[in-house]
Amino acid sequence: MTIVQRLIDMKKTRKNIANLLKARFPMLYIQTWEEDRILYLIHETVKAPELIKTVRNVFRWRITTGLTDENGKSLTECACPQKTALNALDYIMNYDDAAVFILHDFHVFFGGQGRAADPIVIRKLRDMVSVIKNSLKPKNIIFVSPIVELPNDLQKDVTIVDFNLPSFEEILNVLNQMIAMNEVSGSIKVNLNDLQKEKLAKAALGLTISEAENAFARAMVDDGVLDESDLEIIYEEKEQIIKKSGILEFVRSNLKMEDVGGLENIKKWLQKRNNSWLDAAKEYGLPAPKGVLITGVPGAGKSLISKAISTGWQLPLLRLDMGKVFSGIVGSSENNMRKAIQTAEAIAPSVLWIDELEKGFSGLSGQGDSGTSSRIFGQFLTWMQEKTAPVFVVATANNISGLPPELMRKGRFDEIFFVDLPTFNERKKIYEVHIKKRLKSDAVVGDFELNDEVLNVLAEKSEGFVGAEIEQLVIEGLFEAFSNERSIQLDDFVKAIQNTVPLSITQVEQIQAIREWANVRAVAATPKEDMESYKHQEPEVDNSDDKGEPAQDLYAFRGGRSIDF
Repeated sequence: MTIVQRLIDMKKTRKNIANLLKARFPMLYIQTWEEDRILYLIHETVKAPELIKTVRNVFRWRITTGLTDENGKSLTECACPQKTALNALDYIMNYDDAAVFILHDFHVFFGGQGRAADPIVIRKLRDMVSVIKNSLKPKNIIFVSPIVELPNDLQKDVTIVDFNLPSFEEILNVLNQMIAMNEVSGSIKVNLNDLQKEKLAKAALGLTISEAENAFARAMVDDGVLDESDLEIIYEEKEQIIKKSGILEFVRSNLKMEDVGGLENIKKWLQKRNNSWLDAAKEYGLPAPKGVLITGVPGAGKSLISKAISTGWQLPLLRLDMGKVFSGIVGSSENNMRKAIQTAEAIAPSVLWIDELEKGFSGLSGQGDSGTSSRIFGQFLTWMQEKTAPVFVVATANNISGLPPELMRKGRFDEIFFVDLPTFNERKKIYEVHIKKRLKSDAVVGDFELNDEVLNVLAEKSEGFVGAEIEQLVIEGLFEAFSNERSIQLDDFVKAIQNTVPLSITQVEQIQAIREWANVRAVAATPKEDMESYKHQEPEVDNSDDKGEPAQDLYAFRGGRSIDF
């Protein structure tokens, strides 16, 4: 959700509450953890004649204090919870002036979560509906609670009002106030320009005001300096929200784009869209990107790219576990998906990673699950099509035959990329990344020199190997040197290559099928120049198997359309 939309939504919420109160809706229900913030909004609404016409008194009920007026004076006895509640409801029925009564945590009388509903309190509320509607002066009850629990008996009498989390403007105001206070005392040093302040405030979207204050305070006291590097602390606070959701997983990753060998087309595409959720992109009339679908050969780097996006864009990475969505009691799956979507949007801007998408949406015929899969798939498609919150979806898939055609339509994903077997140049880059990452000790390196000649040898001998297999070859070569208690040698890596049968041989038919599908439906993750250069650099291959029959040339055809980025 953009800044402008968040501000508009807050104004809509205030106007909506004012209209409902003017229309004498007897009971409203607002779900929020932020009591102070909703109280402020209600006070601002009921004390504004231009909004509500009839200015009203405000009363609060809490189980610990009973009913109190605006000055905190107690108006009812505070004995047992039920008695306190019934006394408060009696007071409301007999009150003869214009008023709004805010009842905190009244859901404890409504049942749910192992509690029994209180039939006396519920009956009392039902009795009050006509009394409130027909009173000479307007009266309304507003239930404020962190959760929604509503018995069937009251569902026709209570109106639920959405109350969004703090807007960008509210959080930025909190940040500026905290900076001003600490700069006066000289306790911290602030190294932030306006753009960096915007990034910090946007990073805190999805937190309550209290959570945002805590996050900024932590950032300030951590090292006495507040700067752009403190984004990590903000994301740690957001991680708490993810852990409590139970559906999403907060993934921490230090993987950078340069740690992913090859796939330059995807990298360039993503680089162009970095910071596109900031205000600067609006000057170009650009919407926040929806996401990408990455399909291709297993182990070729799809998951690595997903993790690298989060690091490169400095956004939290959330992993949606479709198994958790479908777990639980009958009827809970749709609610789990809604909860996951709401959580992802609440902490936006964010990256939502769905690994092996085809497994989550298998069985769309609805046979055996009463149509649950189809309903959740439709829910996901509608959200992808209509979402305005800057949640960038990265979906990966191995078995493209399991993907429904509706998922491929433009408007769902911005682009579909195909990751093929790495070319000669890409294999060189992959080897370079993994060998450099592991060879840190001079004793292990010895006389070994990682140069272009060595990389050429390794790339030539490992034709048909994917990135994950190349990483394991490097590890296997290091184990060879480790077991012999000596420095690494080129022959250690060569030996590992010779002892490994790549996926491209064991699953050649599946790979060819994926390529044929991607040739007209997806964009190649490998740049055009790289795909052309392999023809001159790939070694000669023996196109016959042990039976003397011709085998398919792995590089006779590459899937994915070529596009210049």
